[in-house]
Amino acid sequence: MILELKDINTFYGSSHILFNLSLAVEEGETVCLLGRNGAGKTTTLRSIMGLTPPKSGAIHFKGQEISRKSPTAISRLGVGFVPEDRRIFPSLTVREQLEVAQKKGKGDWNLEKIFAMFPQLERLQKHLGNQLSGGEQQMLTIGRTLMGNPELLLLDEPSEGLAPLVVEALAEQIKRLSEEKITLLLSEMGLGLAVNMSHRAYVIDKGQIQWSGTCEELKGNEELKIKYLAL
Repeated sequence: MILELKDINTFYGSSHILFNLSLAVEEGETVCLLGRNGAGKTTTLRSIMGLTPPKSGAIHFKGQEISRKSPTAISRLGVGFVPEDRRIFPSLTVREQLEVAQKKGKGDWNLEKIFAMFPQLERLQKHLGNQLSGGEQQMLTIGRTLMGNPELLLLDEPSEGLAPLVVEALAEQIKRLSEEKITLLLSEMGLGLAVNMSHRAYVIDKGQIQWSGTCEELKGNEELKIKYLAL
């Protein structure tokens, strides 16, 4: 088990957001966390990354307790986070943003490999961050995170705000990551991108896991989709 959350409770100030939440991800798996806006998806990923640490419960990465570690320490252990708001640097070029993020890890990600996966970034490598479209920014954010050579990649709503054709292209690139032996945990509101590339799914609502199972089981469960995903 590469990642395990056990009964975590996370707060924003006095607001209780996650309630005894548990989930697990096997090494090499792609798992999706699905739920409506405000269900607790982002808070779950932020809890794992140490950005919003849980007040109770435990988070283990490769058997090591990380719920009291800093985001920097968690990143160094091999966890990469692609936030929903992307957080690219507007005044740095694409190439500079990739280079500044490079660090050693178990993987072999470098500029050449990033450009092979995202050819568009190679063509845009001299462009500034503020000259990129939403889809290009998302590719850059994923590429930048991969330059840290993570073993576990957290993706927070990677298709948010992107045109359908861009989402389709991005989905193919994310699928290729599973072939690189990177474990993926991604959150999404809808079924499309996430379910079609994941092995298993968790459905979250009001800060609690309401269902877990295979993506095929989820696709056939109309009642669940209507109740928790508004589909």
